[in-house]
Amino acid sequence: MSKPVRTAQAAQVEAPENGRAVKLALAGAAAAVAALVIAMIAGGAASPRIIPGLPDQGSFTRWGLPLAKLAMDAAGVLTVGTLLAAAFLLPNDKGLLGKSALGYVKAASWIALVWAGAAAATMVFSLSEALGLPVADVLGGDELTSFASQVSQGIALTLVVLFSVAIALFARGAITAGAAGGLLVLALATMLPPALTGHSASSPNHDLATTGVAVHLVVLALWVGGLGVLCVHALRRQPHLEIAAARFSALALWCFVGVGLSGLFSVMARLSALSELFTSAYGLLLLAKTVAFALLGAVGWWHRRRTLPLLAAGGSGTFLRFATGEIVVMFAAVGLAVALSRTAPPPAVLPVDRAFEVLGYTMPPEISLANLASLWWFDLFSGTLIALLAGLYLAGVVRLARRGDAWSKGRTAAWFTGVLILLIATQSGVARYAKVLFSAHMAEHMTLSMMVPIFLVLGAPVTLALRALRPAARRGDRGPREWLTTILHSRFVRFIAHPAIATAIFIVSTYALYFTPLFAAAMEEHLGHIVMTVHFLLSGTLFFWVIIGVDPAPYRLPHVARLILLFVTMPFHAFFGIALMSMTTVLASDWYDQLGRTWGASAVEDQQTGGAIAWAFGEIPTLVVLLALAFQWWRDDDRVARRADRRADAAAARDGGSGDAQLDAYNDYLAKLNRRDGAE
Repeated sequence: MSKPVRTAQAAQVEAPENGRAVKLALAGAAAAVAALVIAMIAGGAASPRIIPGLPDQGSFTRWGLPLAKLAMDAAGVLTVGTLLAAAFLLPNDKGLLGKSALGYVKAASWIALVWAGAAAATMVFSLSEALGLPVADVLGGDELTSFASQVSQGIALTLVVLFSVAIALFARGAITAGAAGGLLVLALATMLPPALTGHSASSPNHDLATTGVAVHLVVLALWVGGLGVLCVHALRRQPHLEIAAARFSALALWCFVGVGLSGLFSVMARLSALSELFTSAYGLLLLAKTVAFALLGAVGWWHRRRTLPLLAAGGSGTFLRFATGEIVVMFAAVGLAVALSRTAPPPAVLPVDRAFEVLGYTMPPEISLANLASLWWFDLFSGTLIALLAGLYLAGVVRLARRGDAWSKGRTAAWFTGVLILLIATQSGVARYAKVLFSAHMAEHMTLSMMVPIFLVLGAPVTLALRALRPAARRGDRGPREWLTTILHSRFVRFIAHPAIATAIFIVSTYALYFTPLFAAAMEEHLGHIVMTVHFLLSGTLFFWVIIGVDPAPYRLPHVARLILLFVTMPFHAFFGIALMSMTTVLASDWYDQLGRTWGASAVEDQQTGGAIAWAFGEIPTLVVLLALAFQWWRDDDRVARRADRRADAAAARDGGSGDAQLDAYNDYLAKLNRRDGAE
């Protein structure tokens, strides 16, 4: 009879705590809706000009669409936050989730279902707005199926529905931190498709705007969702609050920087003059969102300076007061963001040029070495990647130096050589011409897949990270070092790092990209260019990790086998180049034809030039890899010889003689011969 009594008492204690969490959720929702309504009224989206004779979707769609989008964004943010808390903020026991973390994973499953429902409602309202028909007429026709499968905006929302349902299903059985981390990555990816089809895709510099919105959404979801779940965790008086708050504080600092920079780049891509911040409804909403962002930064700074030490000392009251206010401001900012997406940016004066509409910049002049060196083009995605690669590696070297540990200058030089080549390939005139000329694209492709990875692999970043990162403070928990080790020993890495698989990815993916419709589809979208860049880098890094990798790997081939694998692989790139040189059909012809290029060789001749580049380019990386292999082979033989000498010296000191058993036996044999000759 005692057990039911304790259960009832526990329920009585948990009821007020759950009630406070519900009140916080309602306050955040009210703040978001209020900000949305005020911003839509102020921006004019609530009462647009209706032209007589043209179809009108009605007030239900006019208000239902932003509210459904707000629900979709809020559910996505909360899904990210619950999975973030389960996988990274709360401690786990050798990869197994604790009781609180399991509760958040289950909560993510239910929230993801809400996410899917809100995305489906957003799809219906979006079609209603696009056709100018009431919702009832849209639901009664066949247009919804076509919109979901053929229009980019509908496809994006369909992906959200499918991915969020997948998260809801897989979260039901997730009990490990690895599974929660994988679901978190999927949730962050699910946030992206709708943003890539909004105002960002139609802005003058759509590359910068699209990438800026993508980065903005990812870091904002981590920031808002993480803090929201942390507040619920504190209100429900769950254990390990001080650990979760400290970890989130470190993450929030980077999120604050990421939100600020990505927002700045998005503004640069949409506004043509600074005065538009004060003279347009879009600019005024941006200013309101900037004020909310600055307020959040101030509150976050106060958290780091004052409330975290109090929380570590056992006092959670101050933390709850400030965190509750912060989460209300955050969700108000989310409401402003939704209203901003419903407000048209100021009209920009654009040149009447098809190339500008497609590329985001006018057709460059005829290609030359001077233009390649001078026509630099800032790509936010590649620039962010370069900054992370250089900054994180430098931070690891500095940490080792402060600790008094040495790090190879050769490895450092190799790493930054790779980063410099990546910078030139993605930010200089090469990147600008790569979208206009197939030959320039092929030069960029070969550089990204066969030059940059060689130097990055020789930089041994994983070894540096394992030495620079500190072990987790709690025994059995996972910090960054433990996560890196877990990934290295995972079945997935062991599978793709197999020499046969890595080689197949390196070779087959090139043929599959260019000799199927994939290349034409990738060239049409900015996301396609990003995917190609990432694929070139990853496939090349994986292959050269197997050949000349310094970092720990699941498989270690003998040096002779590495040489054979290198010489077997490189001819396939030569065959690929020969195939391009012999083709008379232009790859992605629709893309190149619409640009209207009037200078230089024809599309077929330029494609054949690209094939010649692919055929001849392999000699340079092959030479670099051969030099690296020869040096590693010599180092390994020298290391083995020195190890044998040390063992021989130790044996000589212990047993006498030279310490080399074979040498001692040979010397004894010669001594016996000498004695026999002397006796005769």
